[in-house]
Amino acid sequence: MPGPGPEPLSEALQRQRALSRWDDEGGAEADGPQTAPHSVEAQPPFPKMRDAEFEALHVRVIALENVVIALLSAASDRELGVAREMGSYIAPRPGFTPHPLTVHAAAHMVDLVERAARFRNKRP
Repeated sequence: MPGPGPEPLSEALQRQRALSRWDDEGGAEADGPQTAPHSVEAQPPFPKMRDAEFEALHVRVIALENVVIALLSAASDRELGVAREMGSYIAPRPGFTPHPLTVHAAAHMVDLVERAARFRNKRP
């Protein structure tokens, strides 16, 4: 019968080993990465979506919206309040112009909560 396996590593040792691997991630050397960091303002290249990919994404978003509405319909009043309040936290960073999509997303969050309220008392 084989003996017991290796002793499990402590959490601290596991964390230390994981962090030590970060030192050379991305080709970094002892004095840090040897390439210029990406600009926060620069957008990474994003491939164009084909119609089929866009349609599949649209279907998934609709499905996720409906799942969120279903979950919110069973939420407590406190949880609904938190979800509604989160809409007010969606705002541009200080000093930046509000983007129309950001404003629309905040309004859409509140709309999801209100749509869920229609199903709260309709239990099968």
